[in-house]
Amino acid sequence: MAYRRRHFFTDKQKSEIWDRWQRGESMSSIGRGFDRASSSIYPLLARTGGIRPPDRMRSRLALSLAEREEISRGLTAQLSVRSIARSLKRSASTISREIRRNGGAKLYRAAQSDAAAWARAHRPKPCKLAGNIYLCRAISAKLTRKWSPQQIAGWLMREHPDEEDKRVSHETIYRSLFIQTRNVLKKELLSHLRATRSIRRSRHATMKRSGLGQIKDTISIRQRPADVEDRAVPGHWEGDLIAGSGNSFIATLVERHTRYVMLAKVGNKDSHSVVQALIKQAHKLPKELYRSLTWDRGSEMAGHKKFTLATEIDVYFCDPRSPWQRGTNENTNRLLRQYFPRGTDLSIHSQAKLSAVARQLNERPRKTLGYETPAERFNACVASTR
Repeated sequence: MAYRRRHFFTDKQKSEIWDRWQRGESMSSIGRGFDRASSSIYPLLARTGGIRPPDRMRSRLALSLAEREEISRGLTAQLSVRSIARSLKRSASTISREIRRNGGAKLYRAAQSDAAAWARAHRPKPCKLAGNIYLCRAISAKLTRKWSPQQIAGWLMREHPDEEDKRVSHETIYRSLFIQTRNVLKKELLSHLRATRSIRRSRHATMKRSGLGQIKDTISIRQRPADVEDRAVPGHWEGDLIAGSGNSFIATLVERHTRYVMLAKVGNKDSHSVVQALIKQAHKLPKELYRSLTWDRGSEMAGHKKFTLATEIDVYFCDPRSPWQRGTNENTNRLLRQYFPRGTDLSIHSQAKLSAVARQLNERPRKTLGYETPAERFNACVASTR
């Protein structure tokens, strides 16, 4: 029976693998650089959940390999422990313990002793969540409600500004989820994160987007008033469609000032269906809170003039192939994929379900709002119009 040969990486190769992974390269690309399959790269990355472990450093007080070589030569020359200690300017007890824990005077070898000392010195520092029942329960509850680690960390800071033992950084939460050897947060909680992957991916990894359609008689985003650009007043919205399987779609709307989200069920991507759904949503709000709408150049908004005529709301369009100009909506769509994964049928969701998802998203604190929720900000705007 033939066995596959095991591949081992040197410390230098491991460092290069982590460098390339942090730059956003795929495992296949990294594997090709070492003439290996991606399956040989995965175990190295998965051991710490895709998070690069910190570089280990020797203590300045520890014996070096050169000193251990001197100890080995001294023992071969049958020098006393005190004599060896004096030549190294070390305590005799330090030399005595070193010899005793590594086989005694007859079996002592410098290289083996140095490797054993390096292995014994590995003492991982316990993380802040270990033994902190309150934090573990609070984080687990919020993750179940699909809050992001950054939102949880911000909420904890607001709730406990003067209690450091009840606060934790979002990076600690991520590490506790992906590095399961910490044994503080259950692995099942990973499924509640927006990006459901088994190991953490580099933030530098990018996605390519395709170009969008052409629309006539558009008003450019560059003609939007200044108060829209600086988010000074509420009432300016960004919109888009998210797509599912079977030609199913959901219209997404987010208010720039408060980040408040509304979702609308649409029967199809054709312009008539989308415009009618948007008109219906617009009539639910006071005019003061719906002043403009910014969209990309998707063909679903070909009937934008009909929308403006029915609602008196101006529609502005992004530059061609520049959907990033509606950044607030793009970010919101990424959040919504946590509830409506790619490739699933979106037509099965009722408007009541969409409203419930929007409500849950609006009740999640946002870093950009000082960890207030969009609902809090939006309700304050509604109250000011009465």
